[in-house]
Amino acid sequence: MQLYVILRRDGWRSGAELEEAAARSKQVGDEEMSDEIRWIRSYVLEEDAGTVGTVSIYEASSPEAIRRHADRADLPITEIIPVADTVLVRPDPSPAVAQ
Repeated sequence: MQLYVILRRDGWRSGAELEEAAARSKQVGDEEMSDEIRWIRSYVLEEDAGTVGTVSIYEASSPEAIRRHADRADLPITEIIPVADTVLVRPDPSPAVAQ
């Protein structure tokens, strides 16, 4: 399995839509494609247009598996980038609280 960054720009109109998409993503990954893909984490982006995007970290067997997962879970993909290495300076901070 290779580590990938998946950029999804302007994917959803609201946090509620993103929550629904996240549930579909988890279900498809865990129940239908567990031997090909594993969602590690996502960072939610506040887009200029007032929409919501994400930067997600996945382990996957290939970019094609990521695309199949996105098709099955009805998720947008802007870009798939293979990760060459990881530099961990400090762990992620506590999740941001909506204001």
